[in-house]
Amino acid sequence: MFNLNEHPHRRYNALSDQWVVVSPHRTRRPWQGQVEPLPPEERPAYDPHCYLCPGNQRAGDQLNPDYTTTFVFENDFAALLPDVPEGELVERLEPTAPPLLLAQAERGLCRVVCYTPRHDLSLGQLSPTALRAVVDTWAEHYLELSALEWVRHVLIFENRGALMGASNPHPHGQIWATSFLPGEVAREDRCQRRYAEETGRTLLSDYLALELERGERLVCANDHFVALVPFWAVWPFETLLIARRPVPHLAALHPVERDALAQLLKDLTTRYDCLFQVAFPYSMGFHQAPTRQPLDPAWHLHAHFLPPLLRSATVRKFMVGFELLGEPQRDITPEQAALRLRALG
Repeated sequence: MFNLNEHPHRRYNALSDQWVVVSPHRTRRPWQGQVEPLPPEERPAYDPHCYLCPGNQRAGDQLNPDYTTTFVFENDFAALLPDVPEGELVERLEPTAPPLLLAQAERGLCRVVCYTPRHDLSLGQLSPTALRAVVDTWAEHYLELSALEWVRHVLIFENRGALMGASNPHPHGQIWATSFLPGEVAREDRCQRRYAEETGRTLLSDYLALELERGERLVCANDHFVALVPFWAVWPFETLLIARRPVPHLAALHPVERDALAQLLKDLTTRYDCLFQVAFPYSMGFHQAPTRQPLDPAWHLHAHFLPPLLRSATVRKFMVGFELLGEPQRDITPEQAALRLRALG
């Protein structure tokens, strides 16, 4: 008899209209591949050579203030710029032909958010008050940037750890405001909008109800937020953080909901650090309503945590071969991953 925890299969991602191959039998294979070095266990509270610490000079020669709470500044080496000349298509094969060679000017703003002046802490190690300040900062900048006429989307995210490309260990994240809807967000926008039109409810409201009923993929929860390993998870210990109330963006959260979000962020990231007894690397980001539809009833606030570690602190999941050329594939099932994270409570 077919068993999801034993036999290879594909799972459908209703949030992005994509598929993932699940191969639970492969967890028994030996590993002779790359082994990552462990990150340093201790960091000083202040590093005179860190360009994000208070009072230090940044890589762009600007001087940081002696900040005592969150500190936000325009990225000195931003990937997108706000003053790109406006224009239509930059290059196209033929005006009437299919767009085989196509480029378009886009604008953007990239900001860095230092969570704390302490160099030695992480998001999950902040006090409840400090974590709430981070949530408020995210919401404040979402509102400010979404008010710009040309901004269509605001993505708040964090890359934690050298394994995820973080160039500095100081606890920080980023905010990118773009004149376009990024591809992952655009896919979710289409799926959520279609579902809301067909049912009159948000996709994640119905999905969350199913997960709460089954319980097998839940990790942690409080009165206002739930963290779970999604049925369609790609990364080994990927999690999805969902607001119980279907608000479209962070700025729409009530004060008690912001407190609850800070609490769940601390709970979830602490579980990650405890899993392999290491500062757990991840990419994390909030998906919110496009700024041109800030009250869109189809959109439901959520955050993705995408950590790369597979079976230990030194063995990570590689997206190669079939994953790059075919579609994503995972070994450990989402249910097994959720069980391990949930047990750390």
